[in-house]
Amino acid sequence: MSVPESSSGDSQTLRREFSLWSAFAFAFAFISPIVALYGIFGLALSAAGPSFWWGFGLVFAGQFLVALVFAMLVSRWPLEGSIYQWSRRLLGTTYGWFAGWVYMWTLVIAMATVALGAAGFVANIAGLEEPSGGTLALIALVILLAGTAVNLAGRQALKIFMAASIAAEVIGSVVLGTWLLLFHRENSLSVLFSGGGVDVDMWSYLSGPFLLAVAFIGWSFVGFESAGSIAEEVHEPRKYLPKAVLFSLTFIALVVGYSSLAIILAIPDLDAVAEGAVADPVYDTLTNALGHGVAKPVEVMFVIGFLASFLALQTSASRVIWAYARDGALPAASALGRLRGPARIPTVAILVTTVIGACLFLLSIVAGDIYSLMVNFTAGGFYLAFLFPLVGFLVVLLRRTWTPATFSLKGFTLPVALVAVVWASLQFLNIAWPRAAFDQRWLDWSVWIGVAALAVLGTAILASVRSHITGTAVVEEAELRDELADRS
Repeated sequence: MSVPESSSGDSQTLRREFSLWSAFAFAFAFISPIVALYGIFGLALSAAGPSFWWGFGLVFAGQFLVALVFAMLVSRWPLEGSIYQWSRRLLGTTYGWFAGWVYMWTLVIAMATVALGAAGFVANIAGLEEPSGGTLALIALVILLAGTAVNLAGRQALKIFMAASIAAEVIGSVVLGTWLLLFHRENSLSVLFSGGGVDVDMWSYLSGPFLLAVAFIGWSFVGFESAGSIAEEVHEPRKYLPKAVLFSLTFIALVVGYSSLAIILAIPDLDAVAEGAVADPVYDTLTNALGHGVAKPVEVMFVIGFLASFLALQTSASRVIWAYARDGALPAASALGRLRGPARIPTVAILVTTVIGACLFLLSIVAGDIYSLMVNFTAGGFYLAFLFPLVGFLVVLLRRTWTPATFSLKGFTLPVALVAVVWASLQFLNIAWPRAAFDQRWLDWSVWIGVAALAVLGTAILASVRSHITGTAVVEEAELRDELADRS
């Protein structure tokens, strides 16, 4: 949404073409159980053994509190850009600008990470054994260009891919998980209670290996807020978006928990996997249970899940960039904020994400550990971005200046907000803590290095555009008019 007409006479208002189902599918694809599980399963299992599974419940509980707060915020301010918009209206322009700045870069880097992850599956399907970093980067670039084409085609194309994603998730996660549980179970439920083994006491396990696994699992339950990133493209957003935020997270948690349980119980040699001797425990388990002939079609479904997640990430990133440009909060705002074509798509913003993604792929060739670095930073980046609106909301509640909207927790609002802030803070520190995980010690500080770089660059850019940033009332009034017109 924007001022109704540009100087050229072309409408600069986003089209509302998404329903509750579309918003749910978008957030679902963003998180993607396939991406969420495959990205962390081997790491978490190696870190804490099969008992890491209980970490899914812990992280879901914490993230559900965060989702409740975000549901209240999106009900009050259903504006494109979500975290940026909410934070700005809670504690001011500078605070909101840095919140969105962290979120924007986290989305773009996560987009590149998911494309590289999909490239590995594509290489397997194509029969490429041990592909080089350059080969994977080239495949990821093709995925990036194809995804960009879909995003530029409009929202209908996005809807089709999101629907395909959910179908792939149901088959690839739920149906496959059920098949493994019924016909290929190798382990008993007791393995979930084995902890760190007989030589490790419970406290040492929980404060060490399990805590590390929880840090990895943190990557699995982000993205539910993405429904707010497309708020101005959704019909009746104040009514539907809180539901999309909460339903997507809950459904993802159920699917991920179920499918991960099925894989754990179907692993033929848990000790080998826990020791890190199996490079890809998910694929190894599937091929052992189903054979290579069946595993290939399953990989195709995995690719669909990765592609849908990539599209949702690119869409979210482009919408945040566009929201900044509409407010005059980025250099070249006029070009970045332009909507083009009958679908009114932020074309330039989408192309910017494409260019940055291509640069990250090139960097992945030069630096072999860039994939690990990007995964490490994005998980921490999401939780840092979450903290901005969470802390801002808590401050406003304590000041007693909060005005509830359609969705409200009433008397439970303050305790939920307080616990959500504590949870997100602890999880961010858990993820960002510089554990000795890499041969190059500086990589253990990747989250903090990324935050410092963004802070320096962001300070310079904000100083150059601050005088051009428009007030919040202009956007809010125009959004409300557009929403009312959409209802009529």
